[in-house]
Parts: sequence; structure tokens; C-alpha cells
Amino acid sequence: MKPLLSRLRAVALALAVGSGLAPAALAQPAATPLTATDAEAWLDGLMHTALRNARVPGAVVVIVKDGQPLVQKGYGFADWDRQLPVDPHKTLFRPGSVSKLFTWTAVMQLVEQGKLDLDVDVNQYLDFTIPGRNGKALTLRHVMTHTTGFEEVARDLLTYGTPTPDLGQVLKRYIPPYLYDPGTTPGYSNYATALAGYIVQRVSGKSFDDYMEQQVFAPLGMKYATFRQPLPEALKPQMSQGYLSWDEPAKGFEIISMPPAGSLSASGADMGRFMLAFLNQGRLGEAQLLKPETVKRMHGELTRPLPGLLGIGLGFYEQNINGHRVLAHGGDTVLFHSDLLLFVDDGIGLYVSVNAPGDGAGHGQGKWLRDRLFESFADRYLPDTRPATRPEVDEATAKAHAQQMAGAYRNTRREDSTWLSVLALLSPLKVQALPDGRLSIDLAGARSTYREVKPYFWEEEHGKRRLQAVVENGRVKHWGLEPFVFAFIFEPVPFMASPAVLLLLGAAVATLALTVLLWPVAAVLRRRHQVTTPPPRTVTAVRGASLLALVGLGLWGWVVALLESLGDTTVLLPVAQAVLGLGALGGLVLAVLHARALSTAGRQAGGPRADWAAKALAGAWLLAFAVLTVVGVYHHLIGFNQNF
Repeated sequence: MKPLLSRLRAVALALAVGSGLAPAALAQPAATPLTATDAEAWLDGLMHTALRNARVPGAVVVIVKDGQPLVQKGYGFADWDRQLPVDPHKTLFRPGSVSKLFTWTAVMQLVEQGKLDLDVDVNQYLDFTIPGRNGKALTLRHVMTHTTGFEEVARDLLTYGTPTPDLGQVLKRYIPPYLYDPGTTPGYSNYATALAGYIVQRVSGKSFDDYMEQQVFAPLGMKYATFRQPLPEALKPQMSQGYLSWDEPAKGFEIISMPPAGSLSASGADMGRFMLAFLNQGRLGEAQLLKPETVKRMHGELTRPLPGLLGIGLGFYEQNINGHRVLAHGGDTVLFHSDLLLFVDDGIGLYVSVNAPGDGAGHGQGKWLRDRLFESFADRYLPDTRPATRPEVDEATAKAHAQQMAGAYRNTRREDSTWLSVLALLSPLKVQALPDGRLSIDLAGARSTYREVKPYFWEEEHGKRRLQAVVENGRVKHWGLEPFVFAFIFEPVPFMASPAVLLLLGAAVATLALTVLLWPVAAVLRRRHQVTTPPPRTVTAVRGASLLALVGLGLWGWVVALLESLGDTTVLLPVAQAVLGLGALGGLVLAVLHARALSTAGRQAGGPRADWAAKALAGAWLLAFAVLTVVGVYHHLIGFNQNF
């Protein structure tokens, strides 16, 4: 899952990074044979150091190969204070959105039984109505390929210490609006996955938890796995604590408001059993979880948001690396960060989960540890033997295309109808054209450069990612970057989320701040110079509105801080909207009245309507409040919509 905490810190999903092309300038060594002895020695050398550097208490790693577990190891501690080691067979980790693979498995079981059809209107299976858009109905295929077109939903996605939510009530309480027509544009959606889980519940006649236990976990012998929240009593002692880093206390058990999207708790060994079933055409021992043709559909019916980049099957997304086909899913809660990767043509599965992102002194390295593990594993055991890509674009063309790409972008996994639309204004993704024709992109806290190898197709330098753009009439329509392309692509920001508007907003806030800061200074100067005439009432009123508007912005800062700590914003959010609205709209009215008063006074005096300084100040106030009002209304900082 991707809770709001992470979304406020980066525009990208924290998912493992891989691609289908070799780095152009890196020579790969010969493959090391993948044996239990070598893999365990390699992991031991890597994991202990990595956890220490990231300040992450514990992790679990499972490797399966040729139908059998190869390595199942716990590293560090499930409970840092008690120094309780991670047991790969019993310790439960929260794999976040890897849970979705289990939900898709349940959906496909019902498809096999003829109870579900991936290509019909989902309303056939619901007791409430999901509207379509532009005559296009939502289907389960859209849901499983993250092409629903829905806005993201973030509010109360993850909480602590709250009662377990009723899935139907959560889904009915707020249906996110569409950004795009179904089936047209990638936009990762926890809501949509939860909707699929609710359909499983309704069609099967069993609760989602019961269905998963009876139809998925039991056949696979997954004794240490559950979607239930809170945990069953028998499993509570096995649950790993979750941390931000080992420097901070455990945070507690995370409650996911949309369980089918991410509430799974499971041991590493049980996740290994799940991988073995999918690597063996849906079979594990005597249990046939899915028919071979169903597994083939899930892995092979690919949707590609951009034609030259990796795609997504029915639930599993491609994360190919070094020329090897990899089908995968990553997952994040606030505390746990995981990845499940199937090298389907090589008969290998890799699962890793850590119990902290490693924030603070760990610099968030814990959440990226799985990426490094994946790439290092592939480079060691399945290195790229293909020749380096030869560029097909000359330098002049590369420079021209780079200039076309330069600019600010937003992604298609976002919210336009709520106040979180302001993220596109405050933190757009910026693409820079370098003088030599390369592209430079800052993404998720790291800068990478790309060189064009085909028209509008770039490879990452010193990395494995690829980027492709669609250009129409000389302008970039959108572009995608692996491995995120299955979840979202990027499109140019509209004017109201552009750097120009951000600059105007900054100037407006600075004007109001100076107005408030200089208010007492003006009072002191008036007393010092014995000016007995009070300032015009409109000036005092504008100053008061400036203060109120700044208080409103401060309240919005408090809202963000509360969300970062997963606090309750039920009361504060509408207060912030109201206070900012009163300050901005009231200030705009007062600024207009002040400007009119200056003009009237000048005409009555029969001379200049006002001195240039007074006129400039009046104009600055008018512009500042106008900008704050327009931006506030457009981005729902002023309004009545409490959803996000």
C-alpha cells in the first residue's frame, strides 16, 4: 500500500526497481551458480551490514528454486527491545500491497468457476452503484490492471488502535471520482482492489477473511498467514513489531481500512509457499490453487501503458531485469516494506520484507534495501549477457528532444477534487535537459540521468530503468518510467499547478507576511513621529485579514503534520479550510474596498488620487489576496470537501 505519509514525501511508489535493458556502459561478470550454500553466504554478508547501515531492526528473505525452498532466513530482530530474533517460519511481517496478489488469486478462482467475468460491468456483483464515465463501465480487468481511472483515496487508509472497519461501509462511504475513462490510463488504486475483495466476499457468500483462509491459505499450508485485523490470538505472539528505525519505539499494529488491498500478515516461509505455487503453474504438492491456464493468463495477458516499456498482467506487474522475465509486486505500509519477485522462466522466487523504513539516522535506506537486494541478486546469479544498447539518435536530435521533455510534471495517480491536488503545485516532478542532450530527473529523493537510445526512448545511465515519451505536435503528451509505469505515468502540469503559479503564490504569502510583520513597526513609527491621525479603517482591516490568512496557512501546516503522524484531522481540516477562506476571501473584499477608498479620496481632494506608494501597496494587497483566493479554491484549501 501507499499511505499518505509516503505520498507527501515523494511522488513515486516505493517499489523495487528493474528494467528489461542492460546498462549501456556496465560489463557484467559471469553468473555465479545459485546454490543454497552460496546464496546463504552472500545474503549473510549483505543483510547484516545493510540492516546496520539503514538502522532497521529486522528482515526476512526467502529464495525458492526449482519447486523447493532454497534459503529461508531471518535477519536481526522482530522485537528490538526484547532482542527477539526473526524466525523465517513463524515471524509475521506485513507485506502491504503484496496482499493484492492474494486478492487477485481469489478473483481468478471465481473466474475459473464461472462466477465472475473480468469484462462485464462490476455493478453486476455489487449492492451499490459504481458509475461509469463517458459511457464506459468499470470492469474487473480495469481493476486488476490499475486502469480504473479513479482518483487516489488516502484518508484513514492506515491507522493505529482503531476498530476493524467494515469493508462494505468503507467502500460505500466514499466512491472516488474519475480522472480518466476506465481502461485508458494507469492509476494505482487501493480502493479498486478493495472493491475486488468485496466482490469476492459477495459472490462467494463468505467473508473475505474466511474465503482467504479456506480457499488460499489452507490449500497451500500457509499456517502463519491472515488478513484479519486485529490478529487472531494464536498469531499475536508471532507478529514482528514495526518501527520507523531502531532508534525509535515500536509503533503498534497498523489497521488497514481496505483489507484486500494490504492487510495481510504472513511469515516468510508461507510467502515462499505462495511463490512456489505460482512458479509451478498454480500447484503446490497435492493442492491445485489455480489451473495452469489461469496462471498463464495472469502472467501473460499484459497491459502496456506505453508500448516500449514493461506492462502489467492480471495483478502481477513486469519487473524484468538483465534480460530475464520477472513478475512481481511490491508493498509498503508506513512501517513494513516488502517485495515479491518471480523469475518465471528461471523457476526462481525472491521475497524480502523489512520491519522499518530506517527513517532518521537511517536516512530511509530500509525501504530501498529490497531494491538493492533484487538488483544485486540478479547481477550475481542472472547477469545480463546482452550487448550494450547502441544509440540510434544523433546528438542534435537528442538535444532537441531533451528540450521538449524539460519541464514540470504530475503523475496520473493523484487527487484533483481534494486538497491533495496541491501536491502537484508544491512538489511537481521536474525534468531537466542537460547541455549534452541527456535528461536529469530527481525522483523519490535520488537524481538519475538518462540518454536517448531511440527517438523518445531513454535508458538510465548507471542503472537499469527505461523511459519513453509520447509526443504529439511537438509537445509531450505523457511519459512513463520503469518500474512505475504500471502504476502511473507523467503528464505536463496544468497552468494552475505550474511553477509560475507557485511563484505567484509565494509572492502573495510574502506580501501578507510583510504586512503583518510591519504592522507593529508602523505603529511604533506613528508614535515616534507623533502622528495622531489613525490609519484608514480599510488598512487596519486588510492587516487583520492578512493575519487571519496566515493563521489559515499555519493550520494547513498543522493538518499535514497530523497526517504525517497518522493523526485525526476530522476537526482541524474543516477549520483550516474555513479560516483560510475567511482570511483570503475577506481580505480580497477588503483590498477592493481599500483601493476604491483611495480612488474616492483622491477625486474628492481634487488632486492626485493617492501617492504612488499607497497605490502600489493597494495593488499588491489586491493581487496577493486574489492569488491566494484563486489558488486556495482551485486546490480545495478553501472549500467544503472533507475527502482526500
